[in-house]
Amino acid sequence: MSTDTASVELVGEETAENVARAALLAALTGAFAYVSFPNPVSPVDISLQVLGVFLAGILLGPVWGGLSMAFYLLAGAVGAPVFLGGSSGLGALFGQSGGYLWSYPVAAFAIGAIVHGGLQIRDPAERSLVRLVGAMVVGTAIIYAFGVVGLALVLDMTLRAAFVAGAAAFIPAEAFKIAAAVGVVRSDQIAAA
Repeated sequence: MSTDTASVELVGEETAENVARAALLAALTGAFAYVSFPNPVSPVDISLQVLGVFLAGILLGPVWGGLSMAFYLLAGAVGAPVFLGGSSGLGALFGQSGGYLWSYPVAAFAIGAIVHGGLQIRDPAERSLVRLVGAMVVGTAIIYAFGVVGLALVLDMTLRAAFVAGAAAFIPAEAFKIAAAVGVVRSDQIAAA
């Protein structure tokens, strides 16, 4: 009787690591959803979720960053309390914040593509500050575009009113999130200085 066994690798180590990183960033984005503040000029609260989108694109690149946010949406859709204030379910995806949520995979992909200069992942700490900030500005524009249209549809607002309430009201908070993401990416360089 032979005792020889063969080992079969079903998923490569790199793929398994990327799935784990994507799941971690999805979970972090869900945790950020619990940090929210009322916005006095908007029906949508300010939260740190977008910081998770920024970090997913920057740290994971376009493919895995986008997939991370798709994991996030899937988790929330099936009932994990990962959306704003611990909400979940399909109702959240089609409510007043739904447009923002649907934008997250697209925005993370775009941020990753700009930061990394394509699909191949590079060290984001070595990318220029202009590239990092520019990528997040583009990502923010994508999030606002989806969010404003969603807000206009769900709340029966004009696009102009939805833009004021759903984009212009958030600009100071987005600037803070961009600065925080740069700080995370550049933390080794800041500590060494």
